[in-house]
Parts: sequence; C-alpha cells; structure tokens
Amino acid sequence: MSSAVQRRRPPTAQQFVLAELRSAITGGELRPGEPIRQDALAARLDVSRVPLREALKILEGEGLVVHHAHRGYFVAELSLADLEEVYRIRALLEGEAVREAVARSGPGLADVLEEAQAEVERAGEAGDVAEMAAANRRFHFAIVEASGMPRLVRLIGTLWDATDAYRSLYYAERPNRERVQHEHDAVVVALRAGDAEEAVRLLDLHREHAVAALREVLDLG
Repeated sequence: MSSAVQRRRPPTAQQFVLAELRSAITGGELRPGEPIRQDALAARLDVSRVPLREALKILEGEGLVVHHAHRGYFVAELSLADLEEVYRIRALLEGEAVREAVARSGPGLADVLEEAQAEVERAGEAGDVAEMAAANRRFHFAIVEASGMPRLVRLIGTLWDATDAYRSLYYAERPNRERVQHEHDAVVVALRAGDAEEAVRLLDLHREHAVAALREVLDLG
C-alpha cells in the first residue's frame, strides 16, 4: 500500500481503507489466498478495526476477499473452472454491450477509447501494474458504459471485481502488457470503423489470451 496515503485519502475512514485494500489486491501486493492480517493492517493505515471490518465486508460482497470462520479474511482464490466461467459469462454480456455501444455511439466511441488506451500504454511501459489495471478497466468500461444499459454495466462490474487479483498477475509480465496494448489498439481500429462484430471477436481473443496466460502462471487445474 502506498506510503503517500494522506494525499489521496477519501472523505471517510471506511472509503480510505476500502481504496487501499482494493489497490493492494488489484496491484498484486496481496495475492490470491493470502491472509489479511487485520491488526497489522489497521496499524499500518492508522485506523481502528471498525472501518477495516466494514471495508472487508464490502470486498467480501464483491468477491475479492473471503471469510473463513476462526481464521479470518483471505484474498479470494479461484479455481480454473471459476476463472473460465467468469470470463465466459463476461464474453456473453460484453458482446451485447459492444454491439449496443456501437449502435448508440458510432465511431465517436473510438476517440474516448484512444485516450484511455494512452493511459494503459503509459502505465504498461512504466511497469506500473496497479495503474495499468486501473487504466485497463477504464478502457473496457468506456465501451460497456456506452451501451447505455446501467444494469448490464453493474453485472459486468461484479464479474470484473471477482478477478481483479488475477489481472495483476497477468500484467506482471512485460510480454502480457505488450500484448494487451496491441489488442486494445486493434479494438479501437474496429470500433472506429463501426465494425461491432470484429470488435467482439477481438475482445473474445483478448479474454482467451488472458485466461491461457493465467492458467500457466497459477498452474491451476
């Protein structure tokens, strides 16, 4: 977790702890299966156990952490079957989001994505995994939110939350970061041409590559 926490502390202790925990998980500081030591964490963040427990309950609802009786909280782990199921459901929902976004926004959507992609590239080239994960999410959700379907956006957001800890593992390797950048560029080209089906195809490949890489990194099976 960042040492410069005071600069970006949100208005409440709970929001502050929630942001720090989420950043530690998505940035790979806290890895899947790792225990969350509440006493040490509360001391490190200079907060009481109350906002920490509240933040952990929110993250549990999002699927980022799990609670085991008499053992405490742990960063959530997924089996390969879980991971593949999440990505399969994402493919179904995001395909519809892409088609609707193209119908509503047209080529103008590509301009928005180019700005988000520039942030992905800057973070990727700097090797800033946490910022790349955040920028990558902004890129993808620029498409999803352009669908104009808020319920669909929330459903897709829940699926993303469940795999955030794994995304940081994927971005830890430079070849994966470079692949993400190239794949995003191709999606932008397809959307600028108004080719929704090509964009869907490219995003399907994008997810497949991520799952394949994670399978090797985690040796899941």
